[in-house]
Amino acid sequence: MTEKITARAAPHAESQREAQISMAQMGVDAAFIDRLVETFYGRIQRHETLGPVFERRLAGRWADHMEKMKGFWSAIAFKTGAYGGKPVQAHYGMDGLSEALFAQWLELFSQTLRDIAPNRETHDWFMATAERIARSLMLSLFYNPALDDPARKR
Repeated sequence: MTEKITARAAPHAESQREAQISMAQMGVDAAFIDRLVETFYGRIQRHETLGPVFERRLAGRWADHMEKMKGFWSAIAFKTGAYGGKPVQAHYGMDGLSEALFAQWLELFSQTLRDIAPNRETHDWFMATAERIARSLMLSLFYNPALDDPARKR
């Protein structure tokens, strides 16, 4: 039984090692992740449209959210598998959340990366990842497959 577990863990360990090397080559380390999350969510809090939506959900819990997001981005960047949250459930039912806000979120994230990322490659990697995450969340939160039903369009 131990051999099977070890055999499964080997590809994960290799994937983790490759991610750590790739991130290091881009200048990404734990300190960068911390700075990214702190800078970005500081901007979210001051944002005219996004700020109130997040504040309604996170009032009094911003510090916990920041730690969770640091863990989230670290798990993604370094492929640690350490994040165990449920992003769809966390965003479900957020008062004022709309598809349109995702574009603003992505623009603010991109601006933050333009301001603090060590290079364009880092910006592009994090943006591509954020765009995939946003697309996945939007589909999960707002997509209604019944609206694509060909029988409905008659």
